Order: sequence, then C-alpha cells, then structure tokens
Amino acid sequence: MSKYILPVSVFGTVFGAAALLKNYVTGGRCPSKATINGKTVVVTGANTGIGKETARELARRGGRIIMGCRDLEKCEAAAKDIRGSTLNPNVYACHLDLASVKSVREFAERIKQAEQRVDVLINNAGVMRCPAGKTEDGFDMQFGVNHLGHFLLTNLLLDKLKESAPSRVINLSSLAHIVGKIDFEDLNWEKKKFDTKQAYCQSKLANVLFTRELAKRLQGTGVTANAVHPGVVATELGRHTGLHQSQFSSSVLSPFFSMLVKSPELGAQSSVYLAVSEEMEGVTGRYYDVMTEKEPAPQALDEEAARRLWEERGQPVTSKPPTEVQSKGAQTVQEQRHGRRPALASGPPGGIMDLL
Repeated sequence: MSKYILPVSVFGTVFGAAALLKNYVTGGRCPSKATINGKTVVVTGANTGIGKETARELARRGGRIIMGCRDLEKCEAAAKDIRGSTLNPNVYACHLDLASVKSVREFAERIKQAEQRVDVLINNAGVMRCPAGKTEDGFDMQFGVNHLGHFLLTNLLLDKLKESAPSRVINLSSLAHIVGKIDFEDLNWEKKKFDTKQAYCQSKLANVLFTRELAKRLQGTGVTANAVHPGVVATELGRHTGLHQSQFSSSVLSPFFSMLVKSPELGAQSSVYLAVSEEMEGVTGRYYDVMTEKEPAPQALDEEAARRLWEERGQPVTSKPPTEVQSKGAQTVQEQRHGRRPALASGPPGGIMDLL
C-alpha cells in the first residue's frame, strides 16, 4: 500500500497546484457574499455563456432577473434551467434583438411598463469577429450590436435606473479595446476594406468610451457605470475566430488554453462582482480587468472622442414614436442597398436616432 502513497501525493500536489494556478490566472470567484433580494437585474445575451451564468448567480442571490435574448426559445429554456437550479421563480425570458432598433425599443418599453424598478443593467450580449454584415437598420453588425444596441437600451432605461438609484450599469468590453480605433469617417466599414478583427476592436473601444461618457453624464444621479473585461472565457462568442480548428491547436495547444481559459461560470464572476459588491457602491467611470481596476488604453481616455461618439452616434431622442423609427430605419436600409452611406449627424445633437 505504501508504494502508492508517493504517486498519489505527487498527483494530488500537482492537481492542487494546477487548480490554484488556474484560479489565480482566471481571477477566481466574486468575494462578495451580498444578496440582492428585492432588486431587479436586466441581463442581455443571457441564454448562454457568461450571460446565462451571470443570470444564474444573481438569481441565486435573490434577484428578479430579466433575460433579454435574440432567440426567445433558447432564452425560455435557459430561464427554466436557472429557476430550477436556484429555486428562484423570478427569472423571466424576454425577446431582445440588439441588431434591431425596433426590437430594442419594444424590449425597453416592456421593461418600463412591467417592472417597478431596474437596479442593475448588464450589457453582456455581443458578437465577435463575425463576417461582414449589417444590422436591420444598416449599421456594421459588430458596432451595431456591441455598442449601438446597448447604447440605445441603456438610454431608454435611464429614467427607470434613476428612479431605482443607487443603481448600476455594467458594460462588458474586452482587452481587445487596446488595439481599437474609432474611425469617425467610416464607422460602418463602407469606404475601406472590411476587417472583422478591427471591427470588433472598434466596438469594444466604443464600449469603454461610452461607459466613461455615461458616467460623466450621470454624476449626481446615483447611477454608476463601469466597463469590464471578463477574461478569456470558453463560450460560443469565439466561434468565428478559428481557434481549435486545426489538429495542432486541438492536440498541442489545448492543455495550455485550458489553463488560461475559464469556464462561463468563472467568466461571470466579474459581472457579478460589479453588480453586487459593496466595494463598488458609488464607483463609476472605471475599467476593470476581471475584478481588478486597470487604466484602459490611452485612446479609451480620450474625452473628446467619447463626447463625439455619444453626440454623433447616439444622442437619445426617446420621444420618437415607433412608426417613425421603423420608417427611417427602412429608409436607411434602402440607402444601404443602393450604396449610399447614411450621413453622420451634424448640427444639434441627435446622433443615432437622427440616422433612424
């Protein structure tokens, strides 16, 4: 029996060290044990990956969870799963397509009509390095979904967030923002050759700029806004990247990736931390790498770019009726089909809503 003690001890030591290393590299779990009973949380892209696990953990902590997803059938299945695993009946599925201004408006209106409060808005949904494509309203898909859709949703829910203050807005960005560049002359990739990687990086930089400008505009309201890079997480988001499609990467690199890439459950911990942690009370306009505050890239600190991005591509005009939005959205699509680029807003602030 004694001959097995050493091998077992060595294996246990190696396994334990590997687990500790991975926990350190990936950031570990949210240290806060705070509960959120009586609070309402809206999570976009919550039927899978980080979004689903964020919704699950916040449901476990007692929150009323509204899951906004493009595929309602999958969203309802995810909500059922979360209700079962957490024994929290207050988990709801709702249709939200961030590639459609009409859908974003309808989702926001349902929230405003049905919910008494919104304490936390987690803008989690996103697309990554997908092929060239346009949203329903004629915007570059990655810029439209990752930034514009969430920009519009956040602004439409601001009154509810202010009424529920202290409340929090959490925008999921990415480390990719450090190589991003906002091309104000061609945000929709209509003048230059499309680069799916740069399009993604631009959208993630926009997330950080939006967060900082939003925080500035919300000073004194009790609503905070922070951006977070959740780390490298094994989700469906990277399906267009081509990783693990070769035998070499699958067999040789996989062990290394497994040490660095975290599960969706671990990936959700940064969002949970920003949503519930007592330490985050009143903290706003910051960028977090997992659960550690970091200074973002220099271009993400450009206050003029943040202001311009807001005013040219997104000053909210919430009084426009849906019919007018649909009409102008259809006009934009028609212009796109005929090769005419939607004009940037000029003159009085109007931005994205002027384009629609």
